[in-house]
Amino acid sequence: MRAVVQRALAARVEVDGQVVGAIERGLVVFVGAARDDADADADHVANKVAGLRVFSDDAGKMSRALADVRGGVLAISQFTLFGDVRRGLRPSFDGAMEPVRAEALVERFVAALRARGLEVATGRFRADMRVFVENDGPVTILIDSKRTF
Repeated sequence: MRAVVQRALAARVEVDGQVVGAIERGLVVFVGAARDDADADADHVANKVAGLRVFSDDAGKMSRALADVRGGVLAISQFTLFGDVRRGLRPSFDGAMEPVRAEALVERFVAALRARGLEVATGRFRADMRVFVENDGPVTILIDSKRTF
């Protein structure tokens, strides 16, 4: 499972002009499931996101996690994280998991975050979404359960 995590002052996602998920301070997590991912991959990425220390302490050092700042998560499913352009300019998405299984794995990721007491808002799986992020920093972190980067 891959995730692109952005620290945000606020964020929201809209589908058909309607807000379906929103947070104040926290993390926006674009998350995608790989063809060979399993529950352990979703749990690994959820643990990383929940514990990620990217919020500043009183000295300005990034040492606080979501729970420390009472931050929320806006989780957005995004299979395009597996877009492969090594062979040309048109992305191949062969590495992405098929939608039915991917939706279940993304739901597991969200459930794992909620089980840690975090506020989690989501987009809508397979919908055309408009995501609005007020970046803080900007701070952007990449997480991959296969540890390829």
